[in-house]
Amino acid sequence: MRAEQVFACGAAAGLAGDLLFGDPRRGHPVAAFGRAATVVERALWRDHRGWGALHTVVCAGGAWAAGALATASVRRSRAASVALTAAATWAVVGGTSLGREARAIGGALAAGDIEVARERLPHLCGRDPQSLDGPGIARAVVESVAENTSDAVVGALVWGAAGGVPGLVAFRAVNTLDAMVGHKSARYRRFGWASARLDDAAGWPGARLTAALAAVAGDDPRAAVRAWRTDAAKHPSPNAGPVEASFAGALGVRLGGTLAYAGRVEHRPVLNGDHGRDVEVADIERAVRLSRRVTALTLVACAGARLLAGRPRQALEGRRT
Repeated sequence: MRAEQVFACGAAAGLAGDLLFGDPRRGHPVAAFGRAATVVERALWRDHRGWGALHTVVCAGGAWAAGALATASVRRSRAASVALTAAATWAVVGGTSLGREARAIGGALAAGDIEVARERLPHLCGRDPQSLDGPGIARAVVESVAENTSDAVVGALVWGAAGGVPGLVAFRAVNTLDAMVGHKSARYRRFGWASARLDDAAGWPGARLTAALAAVAGDDPRAAVRAWRTDAAKHPSPNAGPVEASFAGALGVRLGGTLAYAGRVEHRPVLNGDHGRDVEVADIERAVRLSRRVTALTLVACAGARLLAGRPRQALEGRRT
């Protein structure tokens, strides 16, 4: 079994594990990485970009090295290589837990229990829930489903296809570092700069693939492409913009607008504003289903690309023999 086949089989098995079980309930590797990154931060923190860059290199580089060592240790066993890829995929993707949280909030909103919805919203995103009414919470959920489909699923599979297990774990490490130190607070404005910029770079291909597949899998492909082309650049994030705009067009809704993070109010441009309607509670379920379709298409695209990329090497090896 070649490396391309190992990735295809392992990634499929890992996504199946995520679908059946969701995130590991105890001893989650991402949580362990977060604790380790916090320890490194305590040792290295200075209000300086250089020290922040060192923190990023140590943490993300350490994750990549761990993945590389694990891969090397099982290289002689095809079954163990597939199992390692499956375990790594299951650990780094979070599509099922994303859908569960979104549906739980949607269920609370449908039942008219906005306080429960506000209580659960921080499990999904960093918005200030007390500043949001029911439609605002529904919009925040749909935006989070869109963005996290790229961050928690598609981006990881893209880098897994490119770099195997080291690519999978390194991407999730970079994404986690951005969530921990990449925001523009007084403490992390300079220290977290490197993590934020690296996350932008690492997330670029996955975000574009997510936007493209949302257009393919959505209810209105033309509207998704139109919203992506006209509105994505208005978003302050280079990666969230294409994803949220494409989801907005695919679902026929408006996303963006005013939001609040920890008391800081932001007025973002409206995405698909000329053609969409306000988000409704039922759109949460539609967004989750779209996310799942995008996930399935991503597996096909990444596994297929990896298999096709391996054909020239296979042909060369055949000529040598």
